[in-house]
Amino acid sequence: MRTRLALVFSAAVTAGSLAPSAALAADPPADAPPPDTAAPAPADTNVLPPDAHIDFAATPPEGKTPEEAAPVLGPEGLIEAPPPRPHKKGLVLEAGLGVLGFAGQFKHVAPPGYWLHAQLGYEVLDWLMFFGEGELAFTDTGEAQSPSHQIAFPIWGFGGGARFTLHATPRVAFFAQGQVGALEADVPHNALLLLGFRNAESLGVSFGGRLGVEWYQLDRHLALDAQVGVRDASGFAKVTSNDTALMWDASLGVRYTF
Repeated sequence: MRTRLALVFSAAVTAGSLAPSAALAADPPADAPPPDTAAPAPADTNVLPPDAHIDFAATPPEGKTPEEAAPVLGPEGLIEAPPPRPHKKGLVLEAGLGVLGFAGQFKHVAPPGYWLHAQLGYEVLDWLMFFGEGELAFTDTGEAQSPSHQIAFPIWGFGGGARFTLHATPRVAFFAQGQVGALEADVPHNALLLLGFRNAESLGVSFGGRLGVEWYQLDRHLALDAQVGVRDASGFAKVTSNDTALMWDASLGVRYTF
């Protein structure tokens, strides 16, 4: 009996302690605003109101033409590269590496040799250039003498002339030039005398022409070229016969316009 009374008393005490807490949780605090008076949610600043007025510009911004305002699109929707800048005209430096050969009697003395050529000119017009040139070639007397007696020697020279250029396209051009100059074989004294080419040991007049093609690069200062030429170098004619001292040359080169 006592145990039952103790359990009933304990349950009553527990119920009495939980009742105030439940009442506090059920009733809102006195200072809390009612649900209908709560602050409205902030408006989205990226959304235009329904009655907003929008103007569309029919012309590009001031200072720009329609071509500048919009990129040029190709057939596949890709932006096309701008047209190449025009060929630059001015001071021209050109250098080439090739071969120098002989077509007269001198071909029986010396084989074709390496040939270095450089010229500096000025384009007074798109199609006309005046220039000065220098050259250096290396060969030997291996065609006329045995290996134990042959002499290796350089041939050097200088000159000047004029070049005429015809542009087939903005990046491809053909040219023809004429030049006059002097050539000499730099050998020991009388080394060529016994072979009949005494005059080749001193400067002798030469004149001839050259044809070539130029390929201009995206850099309008730079171009590549290929050229061939022929000339008459009187100093390399054999003195004991009626000889025509012809020389030919071919080279690949690069040119730069300042």
